[in-house]
Amino acid sequence: MCIIKNSLYQSHEIIKSVVKEGDIVVDATAGNGNDTAFLASLVGERGKVYAFDIQERAIRNTENKLREKGLLERVELILDGHQNMDKYVKQEVKAVMFNLGYLPGGDHSIGTKGETTSVAIEKSLDLLAVHGIISIVIYYGGDSGFDEKNYLIKYIEGIDPRKYTVMKTEFVNQINCPPILVCIEKLSK
Repeated sequence: MCIIKNSLYQSHEIIKSVVKEGDIVVDATAGNGNDTAFLASLVGERGKVYAFDIQERAIRNTENKLREKGLLERVELILDGHQNMDKYVKQEVKAVMFNLGYLPGGDHSIGTKGETTSVAIEKSLDLLAVHGIISIVIYYGGDSGFDEKNYLIKYIEGIDPRKYTVMKTEFVNQINCPPILVCIEKLSK
């Protein structure tokens, strides 16, 4: 049994420690619905998840997963880019989750981009409640992933340390570009 778990597991543990029943949260990259279902189980019947994706296939996959698990009524599925989240989310949120890259099993030419993801992170910072968390799992490697990773690492290094704590965790001895976890906690308004 490994003690040090992968980036996605770590992001879930951190989110789980913050999100409670009744909270409002965002899945910025719905994908196949795994994080959306995870968040919907945490917020309970009184909470709400806003889940974004630019691909109809991802929204359908997420909707099917939520229906199977009986969680669909807790989620608003939005076919739009996460950089537009402020058009849909009008209240404070406790957490925002990003899993970057492309849709698993999908078209590798369609994926997240540093320019739009940084806008989405900026909007997430504004929506986030004090002591809320943004988790970002950066999948990189082939395609355009290196560009996005480099763009976002530079971006997060410039986030105001008086208002936010930013943590970056990466595995340094693993092969095949293991995902990087970034977590941002809002310290004050």
